Amino acid sequence: MVSKIAQLEALLYLAGDNGIESENLCELLHVEQSALGEMATKLTSQLKANVDSGLQVLHVNHNYKLTTRPEVSKTVTSFFQRDLTKTLSQSALEILAIIAYKQPITRIEVDQIRGVNSSSALQTLIWRGLIKVQGKKDVAGHPNLYVTSDYFLQYFGYQSLADLPLIEDFEVNEINADGEIDLFTTKGQADKNLAKLPKGE
Repeated sequence: MVSKIAQLEALLYLAGDNGIESENLCELLHVEQSALGEMATKLTSQLKANVDSGLQVLHVNHNYKLTTRPEVSKTVTSFFQRDLTKTLSQSALEILAIIAYKQPITRIEVDQIRGVNSSSALQTLIWRGLIKVQGKKDVAGHPNLYVTSDYFLQYFGYQSLADLPLIEDFEVNEINADGEIDLFTTKGQADKNLAKLPKGE
């Protein structure tokens, strides 16, 4: 049987940069605050003692999150700096399309649409300046809300979000063999179509 500490680690991994408030963790793990504190301390010690782990647990303002350790900061920084020169991956473009059409949207909502964790690609998009955090959703945990940036419009040559192609307007020949469409190859919708774009709930 998986231990509570393993469950805690998994939850913090899934939560990404947002982390999880201690109250929500207690509810998810069915433990008291004191027990959660002990578990977090033990997980912190385990990660610190493991020279093969580059992760640590942070506890800030009743919020727990899993982050990279200071010892690996040089490598992590190099990764993001190198990534700035790369073209966007298919997964990053997929996430960017979801945010563009459903903004404002939380990471959990993006994950639900994609079916996989989006934390890493979200960070890449933030570092690239294509998306940004704009407020928090008024639900338990108050997760960050992500929206596209002005640089997103500049990057893809749009003047406004109204220029995003409407999905129903794609031609059959714009759909690839996997049934996917590139949302950033077609432009030029009138501003009046902006109202038709699906919004986050």
